[in-house]
Amino acid sequence: MDESAGRAIREVLDRVGDKWSLLVIATLRGDRLRFSELLKHIPGISQRMLTLTLRQLERDGLITRTAYAEVPPRVEYELTPRGGTLIPIARTIGDWAMENHAAIEESRARYDAAR
Repeated sequence: MDESAGRAIREVLDRVGDKWSLLVIATLRGDRLRFSELLKHIPGISQRMLTLTLRQLERDGLITRTAYAEVPPRVEYELTPRGGTLIPIARTIGDWAMENHAAIEESRARYDAAR
């Protein structure tokens, strides 16, 4: 693998491979949601982390943020077409995680007990 390909892969994996990005992407699949709805649907994410994640996903062109000139203000987030291409990947990783979570926990327990 050449250097530019490696750098491109690392940059993309840095974005979608973090703790929250794929969860946000999966939550937005086919929906337009407000910040509070995302916060409710993603257990464990803080307001600050959701804000940072949304900003990075918007910066990378994976989601759009639409602010409406209303009182009270309303902001909605949705996937871009490029962001939508990550849905099958997020689903595959999610399925794999659910199928293997118990075995991974058992492996961790055995490893930790041996240390």
